[in-house]
Formats: sequence, structure tokens, C-alpha cells
Amino acid sequence: MDIINMHIERFQTLAMANAAVIGSIILPNIGGWANGLYFAGQIRKGEDKSWYDDLKKPCWTPPKYVFGPAWTILYSSMGYASYLVYEECGGFTEEAVLPLTLYGGQLLLNWAWTPIFFGLKDFKLALIEISVLSGAAVATTVAFGSVNKTAGALLLPYLAWLGYASSLTYYIWKNNPKVEVREIKDEKSQ
Repeated sequence: MDIINMHIERFQTLAMANAAVIGSIILPNIGGWANGLYFAGQIRKGEDKSWYDDLKKPCWTPPKYVFGPAWTILYSSMGYASYLVYEECGGFTEEAVLPLTLYGGQLLLNWAWTPIFFGLKDFKLALIEISVLSGAAVATTVAFGSVNKTAGALLLPYLAWLGYASSLTYYIWKNNPKVEVREIKDEKSQ
């Protein structure tokens, strides 16, 4: 009977750990998926072009289909990094407060960029926001790295992508000073 109880306890421990890992990975993706679903019409494909298609973008802008998989990978690695910090600190302990608070803050900033860019179509504000986000992401990376080297390293691709995304945002802001949004123009003509 003791051996059965031991195996039950081991299974419960593994199930709890796996649920924490999976939850940590899924959580950051939720905001990305919600933004993607809500703003999908802003970046349509094909003949029914959106205002996004009409923007002046640099030649090094990736195809639209790259963004979803890239962000899913980045969000998943961020989530796993947060799990490593959580585990290393023994949960939500005093040691975990700073790195996990920075993580949560930068994640909220990350999720806020899409509504600013695609919803408000305010490229200057999007550039300011992504600059603040990048600073918060650097602080998070340093804090994660001081707790767990692997967690810090997992955020390095995210920092690189933020640099890339910042340069795209800057280019779009500089080269599209006044965006005429087709939907608004069409409403006025009716």
C-alpha cells in the first residue's frame, strides 16, 4: 500500500508541475491570440486589402504569415522562462517578486502595442510604447538572468525581435505621417 501511495504522490507532484509549466506557457499567448483574433481584419490577405497593406513599409518587412508563429514561439519561451524563475525562487516568494512583476508589466505593455498600432493607428504612440516595452523587457531579462541563467537566455530572442519590431514601427511612423484609413473614408462617402 505504501508503494501505491508513493506513486500516487509522485503522479500528483508531476501533474502539478506540468500544469504550472503549461499554464506559464499558455498565459502570455492568451493576449497575443486575443489581439490577433480581434485585429485580424486589419491585416487581411488578398483582394480585400486593408489599410495596413497600403502603408509604406521597409523592404525587410516579413510576410504577414510570419508574425503569428514568431510571436507564439516568443510568448511560449517567455512563459517557460517565467516558470523557471518561479521554480527557482520556490514560488511567489520575496525573491520572485521583482522578476515576476517586471515580467507581468512588460507582458501587459507587449499586449498593449497591437491596439495602439492597429486600433488607434497611432504610430508615434506605438513607437513610444514599444520603446518603453523594450526597456521593460531588458530589465526583465536581467532580473530573470540573475535568478536563472537559462530563463535570462530564453528572453534573448524576444529582445532581438523587439529591436526588429521597433525598427519596423519607427520606419512606418516616419514614412506614413498621415494614414488615410479606407474604412473611415468609405463611411464618409456614403
